[in-house]
Parts: sequence; structure tokens; C-alpha cells
Amino acid sequence: MSQAGTLVLIMSIAVLAPLLAYGVSRWLPVPLVIFEIVLGIVVGPDALGWAGDGQVIDTLSDLGLTMLIFLAGYEIEFDKVRGDTLKRSLWAWGISLAAGLAIASALSGWSRGVYIGTALTSTALGTVLPVLRDAGDLHSRFGSVMLAVGAVGEFGPVIAMALLLSGRSPGQSTAVLAVFALLTAGAVWWATRPRPPWFSRVVAKTLHSSGQFAVRLVVLLLMVMLGVSQALGLDTLLGAFAAGVITRLVLHGAAPESAGPVLEKVEAMGFGFLVPVFFVVTGIEFDLHALLSGGRALLLLPVFLLLFLAVRGLPVYVLAPRDLLRRDRRALTLFASTALPLVVAITTIGVEDKVLKTDEAAALVGAGMLSVLLFPLAALRLRGERAGAEGAVRGSESW
Repeated sequence: MSQAGTLVLIMSIAVLAPLLAYGVSRWLPVPLVIFEIVLGIVVGPDALGWAGDGQVIDTLSDLGLTMLIFLAGYEIEFDKVRGDTLKRSLWAWGISLAAGLAIASALSGWSRGVYIGTALTSTALGTVLPVLRDAGDLHSRFGSVMLAVGAVGEFGPVIAMALLLSGRSPGQSTAVLAVFALLTAGAVWWATRPRPPWFSRVVAKTLHSSGQFAVRLVVLLLMVMLGVSQALGLDTLLGAFAAGVITRLVLHGAAPESAGPVLEKVEAMGFGFLVPVFFVVTGIEFDLHALLSGGRALLLLPVFLLLFLAVRGLPVYVLAPRDLLRRDRRALTLFASTALPLVVAITTIGVEDKVLKTDEAAALVGAGMLSVLLFPLAALRLRGERAGAEGAVRGSESW
């Protein structure tokens, strides 16, 4: 199929997926991403074989992943992600990294273990946040803790990728990261500076016109940070995450009354087009044959799923803030163990570098897909018991 035909097919799936999610939600709140990936697998080369590939499709998919990480960075509320909660989140992730590298190296050797171990420490914050938002939990105490845990679970693996998977020596990688940190700090300083009065007026005046000044500025900031990370030889996901953080500081500092509407427009561009393309293409490119051919890959899938809980979830449970109830800590563990976007990114890099085997990559991505399907559902059930007792302060809509 031509690239144009494949893109039509991808967007057809993007339209069908929320309809299926809505229909199934009457019985089971299945995350939307599951339908996007599974339908992508169905039309992919290992099933119906309807979908093709090409540079345009790959570029749009990469932009979708970038937008997903950008929105995850934007969602971080610094007045909530700090202090003891942040310290506990950092310690939990550090323990996860050490455990992940040790266990993965024991399973597959150091060279492949670096990729697998790093992937095991990730948290799909971009996938979890919409679930929390739809459940009315995003701005609760639980939501603020999950933001801290998820932010570290997104940002930490990206840093680890830059240090461990760049091919540079540790000293060179540290120096490059230090340069990026300085440039980002400069951008943050600029973002927190007072903007002239005309700035907020232009944002408000063009918000519903063809000018769309704020949306264009957001895209510019994203492109600049992507360019900086690429120029330094770092993964562009690092630049995307930093761009999201900087964008939030700019909008909430200079035009707080317009920040919400601007975010809605950016989310419409992301969740309405680019992000679904990424998830559907992930399904299309999924090596179903390697997974279902039996042998080691099929055995590794449940092992990896359990390792997400053990490596990422267990340290989060142990170090969760003491004021959370036990069932909230269990729900936090499940949400923190949900992983997919960075798992896809890391395994893709590993396969392209000819270090990670395709069957291992398929098993790891398959485990990530199951984590997205199973863990949020179980966590919502745990949180739902409490939500019902708290009354109507929480929303009832969920994926």
C-alpha cells in the first residue's frame, strides 16, 4: 500500500479506536492506546498486511512520540513535584536503575542488559496522565505524587539513555549533558523572566484567530529544544521533555489566563493526530511473528511484565510518602510500573544498533503493552473503591 493509503488507514484506526474504547468502557475501562496498538498489529505485515511503511509515516510517528513526551513535560506542576515526594521518587528510580541493570545483565549480558535494564525503569507518564485526568485524580494528593514518580520515570531513563547508550565515554556523556543542562537552565531563566504587557495581549487576541501566536510559539520552543539536543548528539526525547517544562513556565508566567486554552489546542494537535499515529505505527511495526514463534521470546514476555513490577514498582511502593493509604500505594505501584513509549524507543534503538535481538525487543514491547492494559485497570479499581467513598468530587469518565 502507498504511504498515502497507509496514512488514511492509520487515521481510520485513530477514529475507530476511541469509539471502541467508549463502547467497551461500559464494562471495562480499557486505555485507548491498547486499541490503537492492537489495531495497528492487525493491519500490520504479520497479520492482514494492509499497512505499508515509508519516510513520511516514520517521520509522523517520531513526531507523535516527541509530542507525547513534550506533553508529559508540560504536565509537571513544580509546586507539587518537589520536597520529600521528589526525593523519594528520585531514590526509588535510582534503586530501579541499579536493579534493572543487574537483573537484565544477568539475563542477557551487559551489552543487551543496558537497553533492557533502562527500559525496565521507565514509567509511561504520557499514558497514565490521561487516565488520571479522566478519573478526576490528576490534581489530588495521589495525582501530585504520581506526577513526581512519573516525571522521574520519564526523565530518568532519557538521561540514562544519553549516558549509557550514546556510545561516548562516561566523561564525554557527562560533559555533553552538562552543556545541555546549562542551555536548558538558560532557557528556564528566560522563561521565568517577566514578559512585556503586549505578550499576553497578543496571546489572547490571536488565540481564536488565524494568527495562533501562542501555538506557533509552543511549536518553535519544541523545535529549538529538539535542535539543541540533536546538535549535542543527545536523544531528542530529552529535548522534547525539556521543551514541555519550559513551555509551561512561559505560558503560566506570562499569560496564565490563556494557558489552559493554549494547552487544549496543543493537545488537540497531539492527541488528535500525532500521538495516535505513533501508537498505531508501533502496532504496525510490532514483530508479532518473533513473539508467537514460540521459544525464548514468549517465555520472556511474562518475565518482563513481572520485572516491570519488581524493578520499577517495588521501590516506588517502599519509598512512597507515608501519608498515602496502603491501597493508594499499591495503585501508585501499578501506575509507576506502566511502561510503553520509552520501551518502544529504547528497543528501537537497540535493534537499530544491532545489539538487541528482535525477539527480545518484541517480548519487551509486548510486556509494555500488557502493562498498559492491565496495570492502570487494576490501579483504577483500587482507587475507585476510595473514590466511591469520597463522593462526587471525582469524575467518573475514564478510558
